[in-house]
Amino acid sequence: MTRRIILALAGACLFALGSAVGSWTTPSGLVLQAAPASKCSALPSASELADFLAAAPTVNGTVGGLFNGTRMWGAVVNRDGELCAYATNRSDPTQVWPGSQAIAKSKAYTANAFSLDDLALSTALLYTFTQPGHSLWSLGQSNLFDTRFLAAPGAQGSINQITGGLIFFGGGVPLYNSEGKIIGGLGVSGDTSCADHEVAKRVRNSANLNPTGGATADDIKYSSVDPPSAFIHPACINTWRNNVFIGEELPAAGY
Repeated sequence: MTRRIILALAGACLFALGSAVGSWTTPSGLVLQAAPASKCSALPSASELADFLAAAPTVNGTVGGLFNGTRMWGAVVNRDGELCAYATNRSDPTQVWPGSQAIAKSKAYTANAFSLDDLALSTALLYTFTQPGHSLWSLGQSNLFDTRFLAAPGAQGSINQITGGLIFFGGGVPLYNSEGKIIGGLGVSGDTSCADHEVAKRVRNSANLNPTGGATADDIKYSSVDPPSAFIHPACINTWRNNVFIGEELPAAGY
């Protein structure tokens, strides 16, 4: 019995070591394959993400929206959907909408979850499909965001956890390596959904993580300027796309 306990403890120690450096064989002969040292190494770190977010409003003209993209949360997940980093572009993160933290994380998860090597689907392109009367209505209820993985502004909790959450409006884009392989997703929130998409697109481009088709391969489409499509997204307040003014959100009617 004592020998079994010793072997078990030795195996546990080797497993812990193996999780950091590769694979190990326990005294009983069991080969343990460890996870890679970092499944986030090809993706922006929290500090890099903050820098990209801060620079985005000054790259390629106007973002639009309410704040021109200056009050944003950003989040990055890897291909497994695990949260790798999140940040804001403000020196005081409490001055970014607190509710946007969960939205950014959910957008990152969504963009990664429904994109492939040869099919980049931003969350903006999924808008129409998920509206009442369309083919993916209620999809958003299939994987709800886990609020246990929220953290105080400026903190870095819940890293390497799968937060879940599905969002189907602008602000989430998939991320690709130089070989055209999908490696994760980016989510941005803190302004109108249209402005969020513009910032996400700029951050991805600055990080050199575009899909094979380039920075606009999965760009947002608007009914007011683009041909009819199942991938259409409504305009927002002060909507701009690629430094071109698109228009305004339609006013409410009937109530």
